[in-house]
Amino acid sequence: MRRVPGPALLAAALLLSAVPLAACAGDSRDRQPPSAPSGVTVHAGSSASVHVMWNAASDDSGVTGYEVFRNSTKVKEVHAEQHMVDITGLKPSARYTFTVRARDAAGNRSPHSAGVPVTTPSTGSADTEAPTRPSRLRGKAADGTSASLDWKRAKDDTGVASYDVYQGDAKIHSVPGDTTNTVVGGLRPGTDYTFTVRARDRADNLSEPSGAVRLSTPSGPGGPGPGTAPADLQAKSRHASGAYHLDLSWTPPRTGGEVTDYQIHIDGELATTLVWGAKAPRGRAAYSLRLGDEPGTTYRVRLRARLPDGKWGAFSAERTVTTGRAHAH
Repeated sequence: MRRVPGPALLAAALLLSAVPLAACAGDSRDRQPPSAPSGVTVHAGSSASVHVMWNAASDDSGVTGYEVFRNSTKVKEVHAEQHMVDITGLKPSARYTFTVRARDAAGNRSPHSAGVPVTTPSTGSADTEAPTRPSRLRGKAADGTSASLDWKRAKDDTGVASYDVYQGDAKIHSVPGDTTNTVVGGLRPGTDYTFTVRARDRADNLSEPSGAVRLSTPSGPGGPGPGTAPADLQAKSRHASGAYHLDLSWTPPRTGGEVTDYQIHIDGELATTLVWGAKAPRGRAAYSLRLGDEPGTTYRVRLRARLPDGKWGAFSAERTVTTGRAHAH
């Protein structure tokens, strides 16, 4: 008769296994700072705001966040998966210089990026008229992780300063007012997206959103995107202390951020949720849980990761394990 591990046993196994993992992750000897962010760009979205973007920094233990500076003053902190931000509350016709630096879990800070100057445009205080909405928005998935968008220019009595790109209700990108196309990156393969665009003038008046464009990024082995599923899942049965245990190892998906949570499914149902401690493994990950004491029992196992945006990614390949046999099928 086949037995599926009960919730109490799985919870106990999770607690016993998570302790040494968290202890190893808590090593505080990291003294190596991240690299300085590169590719910083800044453009004025209006007379009172700018949009700052940069490329990801690298670190031996993983970048946990970024700090944005206006001249010598820190004005914003964002999470590691975020590589752009709007800075508001600026003065019209004023010159600023922006830099970005990265930090890791141990508190090490990178050098500042190269400084990028920008001058906000002037504006008249009486301007309360918003631009017209951008029209004829079109989109096409470029590959599994990016899409190209283009639209027809909006109109405004004082001129469009920038266009804001939205994914659903969230602003994810901004381009200068003389640009009517862009490439949106950081997408996930095999996923449906909805985009709109709004125009902004120099007085910060915002247009109504354009019509929505819906597209799907390609998925499957032919897609160039890294995917969201844990890779190369290995599973085997091991007998110890009078019971059979399931030993798992896998390569975390490349998501642009640290993966700390996994769901382990056995026979098609959620068996347990694995939450790593202070620092999740960036290389190959491993975990073990108790199955039961009967030999010859077969289990199907797979897992998936929680992505930096809070959503669950795709499942790994499924493995079949029989207690009393060393390797999965």
